[in-house]
Amino acid sequence: MTNLKDIQQNIVDEFSVFEDWIDRYNYLIELGNELPSIDPRYHTTEYLINGCQSKVWLHADLVDGKMVYQADSDAIIVKGIVALLVKVLNGHTPAEILENELTFIDAIGLSQNLSPTRSNGLLAMVKKMRLYAMAYQARELKNKDHE
Repeated sequence: MTNLKDIQQNIVDEFSVFEDWIDRYNYLIELGNELPSIDPRYHTTEYLINGCQSKVWLHADLVDGKMVYQADSDAIIVKGIVALLVKVLNGHTPAEILENELTFIDAIGLSQNLSPTRSNGLLAMVKKMRLYAMAYQARELKNKDHE
């Protein structure tokens, strides 16, 4: 598994080939279209992220010590953004997720090129993904204490 810094650098490299933000938005839409479908049982209000203007559903599991996120959105650009976050964070331990900053967001100019409401939504998505990692990390530590 590639480390988080390398994955983020790969995304920066991918986005650097695009001349302008129209092309970058089109790429985000493409990423959203490639996002695997979320299990229908997670397509409920319980899994909606607060703080997003669009509807964004997010669920996470811990599989073999690694985070596995499932997500969806009713807005094409936002779905691409959450797909990008899933691409970066899936398959990493909770500790890796919590110890690494998501530098690619600023490096590709994403936060600067979103409307204020989408920018708030992006922050809410990152926060929720980190909270899932934190919860699973706490559960793992608790289980180790009881061994």
